[in-house]
Amino acid sequence: MKNIYTILKGPCLTEKANLQQEFGNKVVFKVHPDANKIEIRKAVEAMFKVKVRDIKTVSMPGKQKRVGKYLGRTQDWKKAYVTLSEGEINFVDEL
Repeated sequence: MKNIYTILKGPCLTEKANLQQEFGNKVVFKVHPDANKIEIRKAVEAMFKVKVRDIKTVSMPGKQKRVGKYLGRTQDWKKAYVTLSEGEINFVDEL
């Protein structure tokens, strides 16, 4: 098994992810492209001390970028929608 800190790269903090966290009890993470659902579940439960109900994963293709006359691509990445059954994860502390 991979290290839990290499499986979870970080939270995906977008408007859609924030709405799902507030109303759907879901948290969205950027994860390692080779990580499977079992590894993601173990990493989230170990790191945040919560109970995971379900995981959906999506492979996101990289976008084509251009700087002047040079073309390139960003890396492909993977995100995981984690549904929590017990517990809560807060990424941003309110002031």
